[in-house]
Amino acid sequence: MNLSYWEQKEWLSNIDFTIVGSGIVGLCTAVFLKQRFPNSKIVVLERGILPQGASTKNAGFACFGSLSELIDDMEAHSTDEVLELLKKRVEGLKLLRQLLGDDQIGYQAHGGYELFLKKDLELYNSCIDQMNAINSMLTPVFKENVFLLYTNKFNFNGVLPNYLYNKFEGQIDTGKMMQSLLLKAQSLGVLILNGVNVDSFQEANNTVHIKTNQFEFESSQMVIATNGFSNKLLELDLKPARAQVLVTKPIDALHIKGTFHFDRGYYYFRNINNRILFGGGRNLDFANETTTAMATTSLIQSDLETILKTIILPNTKIEIEQKWSGIMGIGHHKTPIVRQYSNRVFIGVRMGGMGIALGAAVAKAIANLVP
Repeated sequence: MNLSYWEQKEWLSNIDFTIVGSGIVGLCTAVFLKQRFPNSKIVVLERGILPQGASTKNAGFACFGSLSELIDDMEAHSTDEVLELLKKRVEGLKLLRQLLGDDQIGYQAHGGYELFLKKDLELYNSCIDQMNAINSMLTPVFKENVFLLYTNKFNFNGVLPNYLYNKFEGQIDTGKMMQSLLLKAQSLGVLILNGVNVDSFQEANNTVHIKTNQFEFESSQMVIATNGFSNKLLELDLKPARAQVLVTKPIDALHIKGTFHFDRGYYYFRNINNRILFGGGRNLDFANETTTAMATTSLIQSDLETILKTIILPNTKIEIEQKWSGIMGIGHHKTPIVRQYSNRVFIGVRMGGMGIALGAAVAKAIANLVP
């Protein structure tokens, strides 16, 4: 890229913080750093025209984990670790809402539901057996029971008569949220450069030398917030996980309102503007869904369409309007990686599919790490 004197001077000189990734974590980090260091010069680099990864691709669930997910987590983590992670998710959601405002993110508190297919009777019984214990564990956080047993009022087909209800779960408009976050960062003077992919970086003396596909430059400090793409720059306990989604055309008299999970959270759907947004199915093909390729597959999309038409909205005329995918970052542990990587490089990655819940809290932690 052939830079002019003006471009070099205004955009790429005397940079205090370079943030790689303009998703929730990256932009929130920029905002919190600006609040700590108002006179700092902050540049955010984004490989895509719009934020890539999951921040503009997610389903818009303001959630912290269904009962079966929390039980699943406790098989790989201690009770204290699961509770601490849940607190971080709750804190992150609260922080995001405070930072931008509910109107600016389209927040709606319709509650969340966990359904159980008839074939999942064993999973259902396990959840019921442990529900009181999990509620007791969460009482110090929410001051009341989180998970309650309700009957199937939505007339879903092929599911057990009862489902679990969580009034603390909500939904947001992902597009509004990211647009508001971009405007917030820009209003504070943060520079956001799109179409810039970081190829490598090297720390030397009092600076970080950053090489991109467009130019090379120096920055006093750097934050990597690319989540599922981070292994292209660092070796971490992290791998990409693709999530596929579809959305219907408007449906007359749509009676479904809320966020819904089933099969341990591998499937999820919600209402949005008289449509149903439905995603998941990664568990059908873990090997091929461990990828950074922004694509959809007939295997998973066909499965989503079949479930949509036979279980979620049986006897309803449905047309699919859009299909897409997003890239999450997962690892052996669900706890995000938030730490100082070297003298001048910091990282905040591995959201584990909970970027909306964790993003702002992770960003706040990174901003507070910087000396």
